[in-house]
Amino acid sequence: MELALIILAIAVLAAAAILAFARRAPAPLPDSRLDAVLSGQGDIAGQFKAAIQAQAELQRTLDERIAALDKRLGENLTDSATKTAASIAGIGERLVVIDEAQKNISALSGHVVSLQQVLSNKQSRGAFGQAQMEEIVRDGLPSTLYDFQFTLSNRNRPDCIIRMPGNAAVLVIDSKFPLEGFEGIRRAATEEDKKIAFAQVRATVAKHVADIAEKYLIPGEVQTPAIMFVPSESIYADLHDGFSDVIQKAHRANVIVVSPNILMLAINTIQTVMKDARMREQADLIRKEVGVLLNDVRLLSDRVSKLQSHFNQADADIKNILISTSKITGRAERIEKVELAPPQPLLKDQ
Repeated sequence: MELALIILAIAVLAAAAILAFARRAPAPLPDSRLDAVLSGQGDIAGQFKAAIQAQAELQRTLDERIAALDKRLGENLTDSATKTAASIAGIGERLVVIDEAQKNISALSGHVVSLQQVLSNKQSRGAFGQAQMEEIVRDGLPSTLYDFQFTLSNRNRPDCIIRMPGNAAVLVIDSKFPLEGFEGIRRAATEEDKKIAFAQVRATVAKHVADIAEKYLIPGEVQTPAIMFVPSESIYADLHDGFSDVIQKAHRANVIVVSPNILMLAINTIQTVMKDARMREQADLIRKEVGVLLNDVRLLSDRVSKLQSHFNQADADIKNILISTSKITGRAERIEKVELAPPQPLLKDQ
């Protein structure tokens, strides 16, 4: 724009100089070239003016576009900042969740380690199995039907006894947890190690079965079969899968091996049997109560019949009363219609 102004100024000065020179010199003959130059100079001035206007318009357009670009850029930056802040907040929430999950995993790891420590100790393992068995029995039966650590007549104490209705003999449940042999099977690296571990499992389970049969199966005092509770579904499945001969020997010794789920089913069955037994015990009382109820119904029927007869008699009396009132009303109406003569005045001498 400054260059155009400079060029315009130079053109104006040149035109002024030409005009001054023309005034000083004698009047020459009209020259058509001078007119052409002057005309061209006017055209150049108009073109410079148009160029200046076009440049101003271009500058204004550029300013508007730059302003629009600045506005759009600001909006994009604001939107990006908002989305970034939301993403950072979401990442923070996820980090909190991950931290809580990490804490839970750490706590669970601690519980697993504690459980491993419990299972690694034979006494702790036995207490764990007994506690699980007691919880199943306690949840399924009323407290009057079972006892824990009950002393039998031979001074032996099974983990649990259950009293069955109509039978003086009790049902014995004893908890066993033969874990070492199965751990040996899982750790066995050779066939020889597996044979040793399998033999250990057979010997351990056979000893548990023999102990239960010898200590607790007292004729007339304890029902057969006794129950050997194994507090692990996986060990119970392994026993039935790989040691069916041991299970058969246990059956012949009147000992049944059960898992937690099977014990729950057995307790539910015992509960149903006990309900049926209580119903049979109360059958006489129910029949007696039904007889009393029938007698009450008969008395009620007799009283209703008497009451109905009273109602019938009352209805007949009411009908007779209505007849009497109707007659009385009729007579009163007839009397009302009779025209009586006015009374005669009395004479003075009368």
